[in-house]
Amino acid sequence: MKKLIAGVILGVGLTAMAHGAGDPDAGKQNAAACQACHGEAGAKPIMGTYPKLSGLGERYLYNQLVAIQENARSIPEMAGQLDGKSDQDLQDLAAYFAKQDMVVGQADPDLVEKGAAVYRGGNMASGVPACAGCHNPQGKGNAPAGYPHLGGQNSEYIAKQLEAYREGTRANGSNAAIMMDVASRLTDAEIEAVASYISGLN
Repeated sequence: MKKLIAGVILGVGLTAMAHGAGDPDAGKQNAAACQACHGEAGAKPIMGTYPKLSGLGERYLYNQLVAIQENARSIPEMAGQLDGKSDQDLQDLAAYFAKQDMVVGQADPDLVEKGAAVYRGGNMASGVPACAGCHNPQGKGNAPAGYPHLGGQNSEYIAKQLEAYREGTRANGSNAAIMMDVASRLTDAEIEAVASYISGLN
């Protein structure tokens, strides 16, 4: 009986961990300062090179917040923004933004065909895998794996991150090696097209 109870408790604990340990309501209170750059609910950044935070996925957001706080991911615009925040504060922020809806943009019609081809099929000739394999055909990501929801993200931000991976200036996190390899095989034209396509993907 004790083993059964222990198993149930462990199972409940693992389920809670899988769904995140953040409190969205507490996160909302701490997110007010984020609106200055990322917009209300993290959905409408003031610049295209700033990311939409809404709906990205709790695990992914938390991992990025930790990396930024620890200077493992250098973002000059974020300098000092997370100072004094506890680990629970970061979990709460991640939970809050993850619950918000991603606002989908409009892809450049002239780039949709090329962007869709890269996103859905990759490029066999250069060894680029399909983005959809990890980030979902609809761009919804893979929350348990920590792969972000990309559909609707700003095209300028996507392009900037792909270029950072390609140049090796974004190299933090367990998935960085994968993204650096993928980005190293993308041409400028492919980055522009796939970034535009993703911005209108839903």
